[in-house]
Amino acid sequence: MSISIRLSRGGAKKRPYYRIVVANSRSPRDGRFIERLGTYNPLLPVDHAERITIDAERVKYWLAQGAQPSDRVAKFLGYKGIAPMPAVSETPKKSTPKAKAQERAKAAAEAAAAAAAEA
Repeated sequence: MSISIRLSRGGAKKRPYYRIVVANSRSPRDGRFIERLGTYNPLLPVDHAERITIDAERVKYWLAQGAQPSDRVAKFLGYKGIAPMPAVSETPKKSTPKAKAQERAKAAAEAAAAAAAEA
């Protein structure tokens, strides 16, 4: 059985509220879970104490049992100092500007450097 630590959505339409749960990875997102470990309220300010609440002791237990945190939960655990912060994934090459846009940006940068040199 593959176990994951992930978010389960609650709240009304356009008013999200999430529970951090331990669940079988094959169960539905908002379906059956094994244990509730905390909450996440994205509507609160970033520095608010109750934006992310986590039971650190139980999270460490489940990580020791082999549970895999989702990407978002891994970031939360990194913020709280429970687990190491995950590495930042690189942006895909697909999103880089195409050749003509890169040429225009290079020309603009050279023009700005020339204007700064004259002044």
